[in-house]
Amino acid sequence: MNNTTPKVSVIMPSYNTANLIGEALDSVFAQSYRNFEVIVINDGSPDTPELERVLGPYLDRIVYLKQPNRRACGARNNGISHAKGEYLAFLDSDDSWTPAYLQSQIERLEADSSLDMIYCDCMIYGDAPQAGKTFMQGCPSVGPVTFESVLTEQSQIPISGTIVRRQALINAGGFDERLAMCDDYEMWLRLAFRGARIAFYSDVLSRIRIGRPSSLSSSKSKMVAAFVTILLNVKAEWNLSVEQQALLSEKLRQVQSLLALELGKELLRKGEFGQARIQLEQANSHLRRGKLRLAIFGLRVAPSLTALAVRTWERSMQFSV
Repeated sequence: MNNTTPKVSVIMPSYNTANLIGEALDSVFAQSYRNFEVIVINDGSPDTPELERVLGPYLDRIVYLKQPNRRACGARNNGISHAKGEYLAFLDSDDSWTPAYLQSQIERLEADSSLDMIYCDCMIYGDAPQAGKTFMQGCPSVGPVTFESVLTEQSQIPISGTIVRRQALINAGGFDERLAMCDDYEMWLRLAFRGARIAFYSDVLSRIRIGRPSSLSSSKSKMVAAFVTILLNVKAEWNLSVEQQALLSEKLRQVQSLLALELGKELLRKGEFGQARIQLEQANSHLRRGKLRLAIFGLRVAPSLTALAVRTWERSMQFSV
């Protein structure tokens, strides 16, 4: 790490990742690009004694911040407030980078001074069906990155593949600390809405872990509910054009239907068949899926048998009605 003012500040929140953060840090210090600082934020983690033991060998090479729990968004904001770099590179403490990550990203940003943010593709690993595939295979980015494309998820942005100009993010107000989840999506949406120029490329330079039980992304219904909250906040607080309002309303209907679907599946697993059918009917009023119609019909005539069939299907095929 260079002793001069760093060009890049690597922001790494940590919560219950003592057993994984060493791999993340090693990937940062293996970078071919060297002009960076690393800021690790202990977000009131219950594994603090073990985390600090793991961090011991790195302490002369990192900035270590310790705070009461403010969730990932608050940890990132704290890291940003201490950052010295022109650019912010975000790395979740259970993810990692390839050695060329920073070099490739910074070269692209430096080659086009109009760019405010750039992101690459990431390899997925961990205990999940998506392991071995890349992020963009499942969550593609298509065409220019705009407010509209981020809103409709034509542009999907992995935070551990992202570098952004620090001043652009500060000007946009930082991460929204009201949000328990999906704060990165809201941040990219806000940056795009404020006119930030964002680009992506398909090089696979980051590795993101999916399937860790204690991770924020482990509850699908909670994540979809957070998505709904973000869209409702945007609807209430942002000065959208008529066209943007129409796109938002359609996206909100879609996401609310997905939330009803996830809640219905959870109620099915609990054996609450009547409430499950109500949620699934609400979901299908917008989604209109054949499998979902069958599940609703089954819950009317043979609820226990239908619930058993759904559970069996989920185990064998990662079933999504």
